[in-house]
Amino acid sequence: MGAYFVKRLGISIIVIFLVTIFVFALVRILPGDPVRLLLGAEASEADVETKRIELNYDKPLVRQYLIWIGGVFKGDFGESMLYERPNLDIFKERIPRTVSIGVPALLIAVPISLLIGVITAVKRGKLVDQVLTFGITVGMGTPTFWVGILSIYVFAIWLKILPIQGYVSPSDDFGQYVYKAILPVFCMSFAMMASVARQTRTNMLESLNQDYIRTHRAFGISERKIVLKYALKNALIPVVTVLGFMAMVIIGGSLLIERVFNIAGLGSLLVLAVNNRDYILIQNSVLLISVFTVGINFLVDILYGYVDPRIRLSRR
Repeated sequence: MGAYFVKRLGISIIVIFLVTIFVFALVRILPGDPVRLLLGAEASEADVETKRIELNYDKPLVRQYLIWIGGVFKGDFGESMLYERPNLDIFKERIPRTVSIGVPALLIAVPISLLIGVITAVKRGKLVDQVLTFGITVGMGTPTFWVGILSIYVFAIWLKILPIQGYVSPSDDFGQYVYKAILPVFCMSFAMMASVARQTRTNMLESLNQDYIRTHRAFGISERKIVLKYALKNALIPVVTVLGFMAMVIIGGSLLIERVFNIAGLGSLLVLAVNNRDYILIQNSVLLISVFTVGINFLVDILYGYVDPRIRLSRR
């Protein structure tokens, strides 16, 4: 297990390193002068050049990259041109907002989707399977922003029982946080539930048709024990991949929800940074998202090794 762990960790570090190079090069390809965009068209060339020197944009690209990465290793994420504040302070405000919507959505979606997947597999062909499978199909094919708009119309405008948009930190007022987070959490978990439930159903059906399941039934083992202890355990291996992808959505895929419900999170921050050519803010935002994403992939790989020892033995 130690060799498998070290190998996966090394691959993760290499991926993050390549992401830093890619995002650094990509933002410099974007059209427009970030300093001119910041100071405005009426700024003099002398002011623009002074600001460019202040931001180290006058230095060679390799030197700029080393300055950025060196600062990151020291805990210095630089200062945002757009907000004229340290990027680290901005992240401390934005990331908790994104996480406080994404984590509850994931915690709600996972157990419900696993339960739906198991029920539809066990009750294959019956009315409950047809109804739930139809709901899964609708959930997978419905855009998240459309679910958000529809839920706002129904619950906020028509029934008037929930707010249209807004966000309150749980540390400030937990009751208001729950009240305003119901719709965005529901919309984010809706798509998650559909994907995980579909994957669980597919793999459960395959597991229930295996020879070892028929052998357990022949020995008189209860159907509940067969489903939960044997079939579900083997069906979870592919599901873990989907769950890992859902976890990545917490940080990197919340943009649509944040835009629909006017939540100033990390996704909307990245859009503003791109629109305003805030190089350092873009680089650090993508770096944080990539570290989180690669970290989740790394944990999923390690979890694979524990769920099925054959995987870690075959990947040494």
